[in-house]
Amino acid sequence: MPVISLRAVEKAYHGRVLFTNVNLDIEPGTSVGIQGENGSGKSVLLKIMTRFVTPDAGSVYIDDAYMSKDRVFPEGFGVLIDRPGYIPSHTGLHNLMSLAKIRKVIDERKVRETMTRVGLDPDLPQKARHYSLGMKQRLGLAQAIMEDQPVMVLDEPFNALDEESVTEMRQLLRTLVDDGRTLIMTSHQQDDIDILCDHAYRFRRGSLERVREAQRE
Repeated sequence: MPVISLRAVEKAYHGRVLFTNVNLDIEPGTSVGIQGENGSGKSVLLKIMTRFVTPDAGSVYIDDAYMSKDRVFPEGFGVLIDRPGYIPSHTGLHNLMSLAKIRKVIDERKVRETMTRVGLDPDLPQKARHYSLGMKQRLGLAQAIMEDQPVMVLDEPFNALDEESVTEMRQLLRTLVDDGRTLIMTSHQQDDIDILCDHAYRFRRGSLERVREAQRE
């Protein structure tokens, strides 16, 4: 059973049609990459998949395993869309601990372990307001994986990272995918899709087209 199924999904903003008739199945344990020009609707599609945005037409189905009774948003999804907001006067560790306390499924040890895994020092006294863009991106990746979320929805996850950091984060995500997690991501870089994704799609003139099976290395 697919984790997410989209059927004939459409969305427009301010009279401009972003996409129409989007049909897509995300199977568990697979990795899916979506590309397209700026403004093509990649981020909006991810928001529709996670129920942050409602489509104008069509249907969005999320496996019941992630939608317990009365839930509006899916459980067990690690989401990084746009740039996440953090409490600027708190450290990275404090910010992630505040998020961890919402669901109470991980402890400080796990948060620290995840920060180290994405290349952040959990004991760094620097406040989030003074983080570089790359550090903020790493913090966003940490919150998207720290609870071992089985589904990761990541919008341009390597933005603001230097070449060495991109290589490190690719390796991390590749490991998580190989461990059985489901990955849905967007990227401007073809290498990201080739290295990480089983299936590749691209937005062209308002349609989401299957490009090919990505050539995972």
